Amino acid sequence: MRRLPKPPSLALAALLLAMWLLLNETLAPRQILLGAILGLALASAAAALRPLRSHVRSPLVAARLVFRVLADVALSNIRVARVVLAPRAPRRVRSGFVEIPLDLRDPHGLAALAMIVTSTPGTVWAGVSPDGRTLTLHVLDLDVEPDWTAWLKQRYEKPLMRIFE
Repeated sequence: MRRLPKPPSLALAALLLAMWLLLNETLAPRQILLGAILGLALASAAAALRPLRSHVRSPLVAARLVFRVLADVALSNIRVARVVLAPRAPRRVRSGFVEIPLDLRDPHGLAALAMIVTSTPGTVWAGVSPDGRTLTLHVLDLDVEPDWTAWLKQRYEKPLMRIFE
């Protein structure tokens, strides 16, 4: 039995239609029809390029994680500003790489973790081992958190595992 293709993402198709109409600066019926056809076709093509689907298992944990990340980004901005803008730092900033063992296996969870780490000032996702079990993280100021492994695992990895696995 042959499987029918999944319908295109209507949100993506609607976004493409809106962009088409904005770029053409018109609401003419022919342009709306053409934009809708193009939007549906491109959304279908995009769906074929993404074989893995993500499923959020715990929306409440995801919402809490979003607010936690926003707070961490704000706090990290302040810390990085102090390091960068301080005319004479009272202490020497110690930066370096930290190797963190990962329990998270879901590719969507790993992508979310990469975005969280990289969007937080002062930390950068430097790489992951070929087997996907070790994250290399570059930290601007290692002295901010004495145990980066426990901090990252508790603060981000565990919630991401609850969300995606």
